[in-house]
Amino acid sequence: MSGARISIVHADITTLDVDAIVNAANSRLIPGGGVDGAINKAAGPELGKAMMAIGRCPTGQAVITPGFKLKARYVVHTVSPIFSQHEESDVWRLLTDCYRNSLTLAAENAARSIAFPSLGTGVYGIPIKRACGFAVAQAAEHLRSGSAIESVIFCCFSAGDAALYRAALDGLN
Repeated sequence: MSGARISIVHADITTLDVDAIVNAANSRLIPGGGVDGAINKAAGPELGKAMMAIGRCPTGQAVITPGFKLKARYVVHTVSPIFSQHEESDVWRLLTDCYRNSLTLAAENAARSIAFPSLGTGVYGIPIKRACGFAVAQAAEHLRSGSAIESVIFCCFSAGDAALYRAALDGLN
């Protein structure tokens, strides 16, 4: 991970000046609420149109659009599993796929910095105490692989979530 770093911030993901931010999208790529709604509002109506032009994104996969009015050049859209609709082992595999596929897609588009929200831990019901461990582990693994990505930020909307992510990151070191 030479030169690469993982950090945790308590902020609004739409305000970050990074190459790519990750959107917690739904599989139909129709602008919704939560993180998705905030990102769509900040990016402007062009983002929703770009998402709908792509059409669909299966759970665990990722697609990319321009960032439009955001500081970020790109928005990577990924679809987390819904905790109550999958076997638990499938939830963790699919959540890991969300992070892996988002990081890979961002790197393929020359992103050097990427910011993630806490994927799946809102209305999709994934327990955050375990989810943050999967998230930081996947980011660390990707950075160790020699990726062009130099910085992974986990952007938490609440101080409590940020504390959980910091603890997960501390557990890796």
